[in-house]
Amino acid sequence: QRIKAVKLRWTQAWRRMNKKGKVDESAKKRTRKAAKFQKAIVGMSLDDIKKKKAMKPELRQAAKEVAAKEAKARTTKAKSAPKAKAGAAAPKQQAKGKEKLPKAGGAAAPSKHTKGKK
Repeated sequence: QRIKAVKLRWTQAWRRMNKKGKVDESAKKRTRKAAKFQKAIVGMSLDDIKKKKAMKPELRQAAKEVAAKEAKARTTKAKSAPKAKAGAAAPKQQAKGKEKLPKAGGAAAPSKHTKGKK
């Protein structure tokens, strides 16, 4: 079986595949690195973002903790309010559920579609 010309190092085909020669024609292409810039996001202007970035880490940490406490208080309030409402509504739902259960002793109603039987 023949060996492909591309596999032999001394052939022109191998040199073409591995980009040997033709050095003077073109130098390596340089890629440009994208310039970084800041953009405003929804709910925050660019000035607000810059102020937050400029804040000292201790102040930022303190503000974060305050915000976390407020959020926690809100969630506990929200959880406690529905529980009070749900407590009164729960017995009614259980009573309705018991009424709808079919009796075990009764025969099942015949279905409309019976294959081959009249």
